[in-house]
Amino acid sequence: MVCAALAQEQGFTVLALTFDYNQRHRIELDAARTVAARLGIERHIVLPLDLRAFGGSALTDDIAVPKDGIGPDIPVTYVPARNLVFLSLALAWAEAAGSGAIFIGVNALDYSGYPDCRPEFITGFESLARVATAVGDQGGTVKIHAPLQYLKKADIAREAVRLGLEPAESWSCYDPLPNGQACGLCDSCRLRRAGFAEAGIEDGTRYAERHADG
Repeated sequence: MVCAALAQEQGFTVLALTFDYNQRHRIELDAARTVAARLGIERHIVLPLDLRAFGGSALTDDIAVPKDGIGPDIPVTYVPARNLVFLSLALAWAEAAGSGAIFIGVNALDYSGYPDCRPEFITGFESLARVATAVGDQGGTVKIHAPLQYLKKADIAREAVRLGLEPAESWSCYDPLPNGQACGLCDSCRLRRAGFAEAGIEDGTRYAERHADG
């Protein structure tokens, strides 16, 4: 949400791409549609992509989402090569649409340690794009913009407010309850809640009563 609004602020016309990769919950897809409508996105594609067929992640397989805090290792919520797959498809659409810019909301500070959120991944993919596309072969470039990469969650929350966005319209939780509440205990919930608390900003996300701080 913040990434798209920043792209608009910089003068870009945004084409939004959301992946329905058969993740365990659908709430983030509904949130993406809400955000796209709120921002007046010219075109929003929800692309089916069944990563559950591969499994290997708590988001695409019958593996429990960890609720005991953020550890030092890559967590089981990491979806194998997800951002690589996503950026590859975004690159295909960008080239088809005649766009030389791709925005992605990865973050390398307050995050769970996913390897495909690191700056070297973004730099490496940008180099790959130059040799993988017709536009690159013809001397053109595709720039990968990651405006949230070096921001803390608190800074991202502040940007949402500055841009006039409604934070509660976005979604972060990996394991929402059937009633639509965020669990409050998964890594993503902990990082989000801590960021908004540090920023002193009311989020509006509904968390389960059973959540624990820390």
